[in-house]
Amino acid sequence: MSRPDRARVGPYGAAVCAAAYGSMKLAQALGAEALADKDPLPPELRERLLARDQLFVASHWVLAGAALVGVVVALATVRPWGAATPRRLLLAIAWVLGIFMIARAIGVLGFGFVGDALLLADVRPPPAGQAALARDLARWDLLLWSPFFLLWGTFWTVTGRRLATREQAPGQGSWRSGRRLTGRGTP
Repeated sequence: MSRPDRARVGPYGAAVCAAAYGSMKLAQALGAEALADKDPLPPELRERLLARDQLFVASHWVLAGAALVGVVVALATVRPWGAATPRRLLLAIAWVLGIFMIARAIGVLGFGFVGDALLLADVRPPPAGQAALARDLARWDLLLWSPFFLLWGTFWTVTGRRLATREQAPGQGSWRSGRRLTGRGTP
Protein backbone atom coordinates (compact mmCIF):
# COMPACT_ATOMS: atom_id res chain seq x y z
CA MET A 1 0.00 0.00 0.00
CA SER A 2 1.49 3.34 -1.02
CA ARG A 3 1.94 6.21 1.41
CA PRO A 4 -0.99 8.26 0.01
CA ASP A 5 -3.22 5.19 0.28
CA ARG A 6 -2.18 4.60 3.91
CA ALA A 7 -2.95 8.24 4.70
CA ARG A 8 -6.56 7.66 3.64
CA VAL A 9 -7.15 4.67 5.92
CA GLY A 10 -8.21 6.93 8.81
CA PRO A 11 -10.84 8.97 6.97
CA TYR A 12 -12.26 6.00 5.07
CA GLY A 13 -12.22 3.84 8.20
CA ALA A 14 -14.07 6.57 10.14
CA ALA A 15 -16.63 6.81 7.32
CA VAL A 16 -17.19 3.03 7.28
CA CYS A 17 -17.60 2.89 11.07
CA ALA A 18 -20.01 5.84 10.98
CA ALA A 19 -22.02 4.16 8.21
CA ALA A 20 -22.19 0.88 10.14
CA TYR A 21 -23.25 2.59 13.38
CA GLY A 22 -25.73 4.82 11.55
CA SER A 23 -27.25 1.83 9.76
CA MET A 24 -27.80 0.08 13.08
CA LYS A 25 -29.38 3.18 14.63
CA LEU A 26 -31.60 3.69 11.56
CA ALA A 27 -32.73 0.06 11.79
CA GLN A 28 -33.50 0.56 15.49
CA ALA A 29 -35.42 3.77 14.73
CA LEU A 30 -37.50 1.85 12.19
CA GLY A 31 -38.35 -0.86 14.73
CA ALA A 32 -35.60 -3.45 14.42
CA GLU A 33 -34.01 -4.78 17.57
CA ALA A 34 -30.52 -4.83 15.99
CA LEU A 35 -28.37 -5.21 19.13
CA ALA A 36 -30.71 -2.95 21.12
CA ASP A 37 -30.82 -5.52 23.91
CA LYS A 38 -27.01 -5.37 24.12
CA ASP A 39 -26.74 -1.65 24.96
CA PRO A 40 -24.94 -1.32 28.32
CA LEU A 41 -27.60 0.82 29.98
CA PRO A 42 -28.89 0.90 33.56
CA PRO A 43 -31.90 -1.44 34.00
CA GLU A 44 -34.59 1.27 34.03
CA LEU A 45 -33.26 2.88 30.83
CA ARG A 46 -32.82 -0.50 29.18
CA GLU A 47 -36.49 -1.30 29.82
CA ARG A 48 -37.53 2.00 28.21
CA LEU A 49 -35.24 1.30 25.25
CA LEU A 50 -36.70 -2.15 24.66
CA ALA A 51 -40.26 -0.82 25.09
CA ARG A 52 -39.52 1.67 22.26
CA ASP A 53 -40.05 4.74 24.44
CA GLN A 54 -40.46 7.83 22.25
CA LEU A 55 -37.31 9.40 23.69
CA PHE A 56 -35.24 6.41 22.61
CA VAL A 57 -36.84 6.25 19.16
CA ALA A 58 -36.04 9.94 18.70
CA SER A 59 -32.48 9.36 19.92
CA HIS A 60 -32.02 6.61 17.31
CA TRP A 61 -33.09 9.05 14.57
CA VAL A 62 -30.73 11.72 15.92
CA LEU A 63 -27.82 9.26 16.12
CA ALA A 64 -28.52 7.96 12.60
CA GLY A 65 -28.44 11.55 11.34
CA ALA A 66 -25.26 12.30 13.29
CA ALA A 67 -23.64 9.19 11.80
CA LEU A 68 -24.56 10.41 8.31
CA VAL A 69 -22.91 13.74 9.11
CA GLY A 70 -19.89 11.77 10.36
CA VAL A 71 -19.63 9.97 7.02
CA VAL A 72 -19.73 13.30 5.17
CA VAL A 73 -17.15 14.91 7.48
CA ALA A 74 -14.77 11.94 7.20
CA LEU A 75 -15.05 11.91 3.42
CA ALA A 76 -14.66 15.70 3.25
CA THR A 77 -11.11 15.27 4.52
CA VAL A 78 -10.08 13.20 1.48
CA ARG A 79 -12.47 14.02 -1.35
CA PRO A 80 -12.07 17.04 -3.66
CA TRP A 81 -15.55 18.35 -2.87
CA GLY A 82 -14.51 18.75 0.77
CA ALA A 83 -11.86 21.37 -0.05
CA ALA A 84 -14.36 24.17 0.58
CA THR A 85 -14.83 23.06 4.20
CA PRO A 86 -12.66 24.98 6.66
CA ARG A 87 -9.70 22.81 7.60
CA ARG A 88 -9.78 23.86 11.26
CA LEU A 89 -13.41 22.79 11.55
CA LEU A 90 -12.62 19.34 10.15
CA LEU A 91 -9.56 19.12 12.38
CA ALA A 92 -11.54 20.00 15.51
CA ILE A 93 -14.32 17.54 14.70
CA ALA A 94 -11.87 14.72 13.99
CA TRP A 95 -9.91 15.23 17.22
CA VAL A 96 -12.97 15.71 19.45
CA LEU A 97 -14.70 12.61 18.08
CA GLY A 98 -11.52 10.56 18.25
CA ILE A 99 -10.75 11.49 21.84
CA PHE A 100 -14.38 11.03 22.94
CA MET A 101 -14.64 7.58 21.35
CA ILE A 102 -11.32 6.37 22.71
CA ALA A 103 -12.26 7.65 26.18
CA ARG A 104 -15.58 5.78 25.92
CA ALA A 105 -13.76 2.60 24.83
CA ILE A 106 -11.23 2.75 27.66
CA GLY A 107 -13.84 3.43 30.28
CA VAL A 108 -13.41 7.06 31.26
CA LEU A 109 -17.13 7.64 30.64
CA GLY A 110 -18.32 4.73 32.79
CA PHE A 111 -18.49 2.04 30.13
CA GLY A 112 -15.53 0.49 28.41
CA PHE A 113 -12.66 -1.89 29.02
CA VAL A 114 -11.94 -0.68 32.56
CA GLY A 115 -15.53 -0.61 33.82
CA ASP A 116 -16.38 -3.93 32.21
CA ALA A 117 -13.27 -5.62 33.58
CA LEU A 118 -13.98 -4.27 37.08
CA LEU A 119 -17.54 -5.57 36.94
CA LEU A 120 -16.58 -8.98 35.57
CA ALA A 121 -13.80 -9.34 38.18
CA ASP A 122 -16.29 -8.50 40.96
CA VAL A 123 -14.29 -5.42 41.97
CA ARG A 124 -17.28 -3.20 41.16
CA PRO A 125 -20.60 -4.65 42.34
CA PRO A 126 -23.40 -5.02 39.76
CA PRO A 127 -26.79 -3.37 40.37
CA ALA A 128 -28.87 -5.18 42.98
CA GLY A 129 -31.02 -7.90 41.42
CA GLN A 130 -29.42 -7.40 38.00
CA ALA A 131 -26.11 -9.22 38.42
CA ALA A 132 -26.58 -11.73 35.59
CA LEU A 133 -27.80 -9.08 33.16
CA ALA A 134 -25.03 -6.65 34.14
CA ARG A 135 -22.38 -9.31 33.55
CA ASP A 136 -23.90 -10.26 30.20
CA LEU A 137 -23.98 -6.62 29.06
CA ALA A 138 -20.41 -6.10 30.32
CA ARG A 139 -19.27 -9.05 28.20
CA TRP A 140 -21.02 -7.64 25.14
CA ASP A 141 -19.50 -4.23 25.78
CA LEU A 142 -16.05 -5.72 26.36
CA LEU A 143 -16.14 -7.84 23.20
CA LEU A 144 -18.15 -5.65 20.80
CA TRP A 145 -18.82 -2.04 21.73
CA SER A 146 -15.54 -1.06 23.38
CA PRO A 147 -13.36 -2.46 20.56
CA PHE A 148 -15.67 -0.86 17.99
CA PHE A 149 -15.44 2.57 19.63
CA LEU A 150 -11.67 2.17 20.07
CA LEU A 151 -11.27 1.38 16.37
CA TRP A 152 -13.61 4.20 15.32
CA GLY A 153 -11.88 6.67 17.64
CA THR A 154 -8.50 5.59 16.32
CA PHE A 155 -9.66 6.23 12.76
CA TRP A 156 -10.83 9.73 13.78
CA THR A 157 -7.52 10.54 15.52
CA VAL A 158 -5.56 9.28 12.51
CA THR A 159 -7.75 11.58 10.40
CA GLY A 160 -7.02 14.47 12.77
CA ARG A 161 -3.31 13.77 12.67
CA ARG A 162 -3.40 13.60 8.89
CA LEU A 163 -5.13 16.99 8.75
CA ALA A 164 -2.76 18.53 11.28
CA THR A 165 0.37 17.50 9.39
CA ARG A 166 -0.78 18.70 6.00
CA GLU A 167 -0.12 22.30 5.12
CA GLN A 168 -1.37 24.29 2.19
CA ALA A 169 1.31 24.67 -0.43
CA PRO A 170 1.74 28.12 -2.01
CA GLY A 171 -0.12 28.51 -5.26
CA GLN A 172 -2.31 25.52 -4.57
CA GLY A 173 -6.06 25.94 -4.26
CA SER A 174 -6.48 23.15 -1.76
CA TRP A 175 -4.78 22.25 1.50
CA ARG A 176 -5.17 18.63 0.34
CA SER A 177 -2.62 19.10 -2.42
CA GLY A 178 -0.30 16.58 -0.81
CA ARG A 179 2.74 18.90 -0.94
CA ARG A 180 4.48 19.93 2.24
CA LEU A 181 6.54 23.02 2.85
CA THR A 182 10.18 22.76 3.80
CA GLY A 183 11.78 25.09 6.33
CA ARG A 184 12.87 27.47 3.53
CA GLY A 185 9.35 28.07 2.23
CA THR A 186 9.83 26.07 -0.95
CA PRO A 187 8.02 22.87 -1.78
